[in-house]
Amino acid sequence: MTLCMSAIVGIGFLMKYTLISGQERWEIYGRNVELYLLGMDRHQWGMLHLILGFILLGLLVAHIILHWKIITNVYKKIIKEPLTKKTIAIVFIILCALLIVIPFFVEPEIETVKKGHGRQVTLVTNIKH
Repeated sequence: MTLCMSAIVGIGFLMKYTLISGQERWEIYGRNVELYLLGMDRHQWGMLHLILGFILLGLLVAHIILHWKIITNVYKKIIKEPLTKKTIAIVFIILCALLIVIPFFVEPEIETVKKGHGRQVTLVTNIKH
């Protein structure tokens, strides 16, 4: 799990600071260029980042299953009141489920870019000044 998490963090930093977004490439290089590392572009590294995230999620589930007795025993020692135990468990489960499921139900704001407007035109204008 530690190796997987380290790879996820490293690839995240790689995409943020080395294989920068299109807007930042315009600012730095003054034109639209594509950046590669080991023959892969930013989107391909992003896909690897996602796959490693799913692998980490699977490892985490396996870790919880294998250590379930320890988890429940520690939980019982920390929280003595049965109603409080149930309440905290239910709230925790609901919050986790919401954080996982909500992205599938939200819709992005959609805005049509008019000719002569948008990020690239603004960047080119800012670079010339």
